[in-house]
Amino acid sequence: MQQTRRRIRRPVALGAAATLALAGLVTASSTLPDRTSASAGPIAARSATDAPGLAPCRITTALGIQLSEGIPTGPGYARSTGEVRALTLMIDFPDAPGEGPAMDRFAEFFPQTTDWFRVSSYGRLRYRPEAPLPGWLRMPMPFASYGIERGSPYEPGYRRLVQDIVTAADPKVDFGEYDLVNVLVTPNAGPSALDTVLSVTFSGNGEAPHADGSPLANTSFVYSRQDDGSGTYHETGYRVLPHENGHVFGLPDLYTAEGGGAVGHWDIMSEDWGANNDLLAWHKWKLGWLDNDQVRCASASGSREYTLTPLATKGGPKLAFVPLTPESGYAVEVRTRDGNDEAVCEPGVLIYHVQSDVDTGHGPVTVVDSDRDSGGCTRRPNVHAELSDAPYRPGESFTDRESGVRVTVLSEDPKTGAYRVRVTRA
Repeated sequence: MQQTRRRIRRPVALGAAATLALAGLVTASSTLPDRTSASAGPIAARSATDAPGLAPCRITTALGIQLSEGIPTGPGYARSTGEVRALTLMIDFPDAPGEGPAMDRFAEFFPQTTDWFRVSSYGRLRYRPEAPLPGWLRMPMPFASYGIERGSPYEPGYRRLVQDIVTAADPKVDFGEYDLVNVLVTPNAGPSALDTVLSVTFSGNGEAPHADGSPLANTSFVYSRQDDGSGTYHETGYRVLPHENGHVFGLPDLYTAEGGGAVGHWDIMSEDWGANNDLLAWHKWKLGWLDNDQVRCASASGSREYTLTPLATKGGPKLAFVPLTPESGYAVEVRTRDGNDEAVCEPGVLIYHVQSDVDTGHGPVTVVDSDRDSGGCTRRPNVHAELSDAPYRPGESFTDRESGVRVTVLSEDPKTGAYRVRVTRA
């Protein structure tokens, strides 16, 4: 089996003391090759025949790239619309017995995770967590025996852990009934998240151990607690799970080895610590949460004007995309402080570059900062400050002279929050 590669995330905390305290925080995701024919995502997002004008904007899924930003999402991932059943198991170890009831651990993530997906998907993803074993599922070996550390590959430690989970749970659980698996590890196993974050997802892994005829191909592991000491853990600590589950739906990490400086707090796949945040419109289209008629494809030369409604509100056009190459383009959307976007301090038109041939954790998405080196407009902990004021306001323009693309924000409707933009291609 191909060796999986690993990426890390370092969250950004504002203030020197917070930055030092959180400098070692990371999460990771891994994707393994899958040989099955099942596809992720809805048919509407995959079909180019139902809306021919959108074909140039469906940048291709590049070969050899883990969790590519291309459309359609590759095979083997969990579906992202309709009812999704999430098997949730709480596990502990002989040397790290669960402290308190296992369902208290479950309650750290639910119903918040369910609500987050409902809001982000406009109700199109009905996330149903199930815990058929309400107690701690004891593993046969001590935690250290599995060799789980930051960046640990699937082989051999995680394979052994998954096999032990299946052995312990299979008599009482029909794994074939579920779309994905969440493993909530007792927080006293392994280091504190302030030292290192072990949370990881193995997605699209058709070579995972089988149970009840199905491979555990999309499995997220959550360790410790993402508590930064700000007193908001009870409100924000669950957000590691929507981030990890984003990988089982085929989304890449948007942070890089340098942290969240490429996308900031504009997508939970970039920063999942601290204040709540949503997904980019590109990801919502990729997941099938936006219809094709909510996307405008600016592929022709000349100028086109579009009205875009706020991403947080249901209905209306949400995304304008400017394809540059078969693997890249600019996305344009409107972000406001609403829905899952509680940390938005400057609403406006967000512009970002998407590349399907850049690997997860290497910067497949880059937000364009409308006000570079400004220091941003927020002082909330764990929100990347510099990009917090990235959106463009009426009268402002973004120009990429090399590609001959210019995006101008013309106006804002104060009643609806919609923005009028002009896209010009040389």
